[in-house]
Amino acid sequence: MHEETRADLDDWVRPPVVLASASPRRQAFLAELGLDFVAVPADVDETPQPGEHPVALAARLAEIKARSVAERLGPGPRRVIVAADTVVALGDLLLGKPEDDADAWRMLDLLRDGPHQVHSAVSVLDTGDGSVRTQVNSTTVVMRPYTDAEIDAYIAGGDPMDKAGAYAIQHPGFAPAAAVAGCLSGVMGLPLGALADLLREVGIDLPPVAPVCQRQTSFRCCRAGE
Repeated sequence: MHEETRADLDDWVRPPVVLASASPRRQAFLAELGLDFVAVPADVDETPQPGEHPVALAARLAEIKARSVAERLGPGPRRVIVAADTVVALGDLLLGKPEDDADAWRMLDLLRDGPHQVHSAVSVLDTGDGSVRTQVNSTTVVMRPYTDAEIDAYIAGGDPMDKAGAYAIQHPGFAPAAAVAGCLSGVMGLPLGALADLLREVGIDLPPVAPVCQRQTSFRCCRAGE
């Protein structure tokens, strides 16, 4: 085949997908959806800007993660880069990843027996034309009245330390949430419905996301029935 013909076909061949994350949960989601991908973690400053709204923060960080990985990979064949960021907020208070056990305890105590918001952004960057598409899902999570002893045991297991808000909603032992209104997978770090919508725009179709989402917890996926 002549090189000119190969170039002409580049736009019609399904481009390789790059996940700009080292998150095991995000990688597992893509694998469960049958998506072939490589993981290239992004290294960016995640410090909020003064007065930055949680939704704007999530969107900005997802986009700069995608752009950072695109720059790191450099010129080459067309690729689709998927990046995500999750921000946990209690009112105007941002709850990032805990610094230590005491910080994790503080966050879980603040969240206990009440609602908070989880804003999860996903960005899809098409290196073919340089376009970036971003969606943010905002979900309300109501935490159950877990006990001090349950917090102690959960922290002792080490699970909270790499998670925004110091918890994983899908943790089978701690199971911190009493109710969820919004995107369940977004609370776990990657809003699968938004991802499917954005990937469809760049020519990549995913299977229904609800079965993958609902395998994680007992809550109903917002895309169930599609």
